[in-house]
Amino acid sequence: MDQLIIATANKKKFKEIKKILGKNTFRIKYLLDFKERPRIVESGRSFFENARIKAIKTSLFYDSLALGEDSGLQVLALGGRPGIFSSRFAGKTADDKKNIDKLLKELKGVAYPKRKARFFCCAVLAYKGKVVGKFEGSLQGFISFKTEGGSGFGYDPVFFVPELKKTLAQVPPKVKNRLSHRYKAISKFSKFLRNYLERVS
Repeated sequence: MDQLIIATANKKKFKEIKKILGKNTFRIKYLLDFKERPRIVESGRSFFENARIKAIKTSLFYDSLALGEDSGLQVLALGGRPGIFSSRFAGKTADDKKNIDKLLKELKGVAYPKRKARFFCCAVLAYKGKVVGKFEGSLQGFISFKTEGGSGFGYDPVFFVPELKKTLAQVPPKVKNRLSHRYKAISKFSKFLRNYLERVS
């Protein structure tokens, strides 16, 4: 097992995960590295279910270790939405700007103390169609009233972190990576993977 496939076609997400994992003795690839790719339908009702679907489908298709990850934004005032629909909050063809515009529109008139939100990430490791590990991470914050910053992606420009006094898009990637929901989940995965590979080698 000298290869790990990240079950995503999102280049920005892949780069972020790869950076968090750091240097490794195995190859890290993602779906766009291959001409043939599995058909993955995110039909789950939770972050875990979607991450599990991605991991299992990918691990079977390539007969390889695969990491499925699903993450999103949960806003308290919106009853936890957009949740698992974060990437397509404004529709199936929505981009980051459209999703943010819809979010700010729905929160119009909502006072700052009630704009609590969290980023949540669930990562699942699978091998030959079986789940061998599950990892979670979250980051608490508030939704700002306007976009600020040009770094990051997704909802980063409107996700205000009190301890930073900035949005995630206003800080360098290395700062975001130390705090982010994805960093917390992938860091747990990285520690697990080292021990797992030692056991099965």
